[in-house]
Amino acid sequence: MSVQTLYTAATGMESLETKLDVIANNLANVNTIGFKRDRANFEDLFYRHEQLPGKTDSAGQLTPTGIAIGLGSRVSSTQTDFDQGAFQASQNELDIAIEGDGFFQVDDPSGETMYTRAGNFSINANGALVMGSAQTGRLIQPNITFPPDTTGVSISAEGIVEIQQAGSSTLTQLGQIQLAHFVNPQGLEKVGENLYRETAASGSAVIGNPGTVGIGVLRQGAIESSNVEPVQELIDLITTQRAFELNSQAVQAGDQILQLISNLRRF
Repeated sequence: MSVQTLYTAATGMESLETKLDVIANNLANVNTIGFKRDRANFEDLFYRHEQLPGKTDSAGQLTPTGIAIGLGSRVSSTQTDFDQGAFQASQNELDIAIEGDGFFQVDDPSGETMYTRAGNFSINANGALVMGSAQTGRLIQPNITFPPDTTGVSISAEGIVEIQQAGSSTLTQLGQIQLAHFVNPQGLEKVGENLYRETAASGSAVIGNPGTVGIGVLRQGAIESSNVEPVQELIDLITTQRAFELNSQAVQAGDQILQLISNLRRF
């Protein structure tokens, strides 16, 4: 049976290796704007039943328990934690944080609509509001284009964009920022560059103005920080490392028993 110990412990080590990868990615993105931490979930594998519970014993009584030997564990899913990240004030009037649920919509060069919590926006050469990425300037949806004589920008909690133009002391409404909401945001596919893609698991995007039912509000002049808690991640890192060591000790114990059994023929 010690051979089974090797395989069982190996599944635990493989699962814990995946958890270490998840923790490492969380720590690597501790300063990524709008990043949401992941959590690795585990489940036990199938069992070898040597005796099922509820069998009749020699006295005609039903046994209250059986004999079941588990065969290890595996990663069942990686779950994204969409808890609110801390707000960080900035001097950029185009920085926008979402307080509550919702995602900004941006155009991807592939033609798809992508979703993001990163609100570090900027203006491209055509005056259009774009996602602040060095890789590509993805336009926000609905598109908002600022005239060349814009001297100031005001974005309300409800997403109304107003501008002040040269020679004018009044604000002019330019557009409306809308947010997307999902029934199951856990089902969104992470594609990198702070972007998410809609899937069958997430459900279709529900589009609405900030502040409406189920959708958060906007905060101009702020960005949402990563919701990674470094201290908690380090604790998880230590406990995962210790669990990995315990599984490796089970492998060593199984190997020692096999060595002992193989040496019995000498006696």
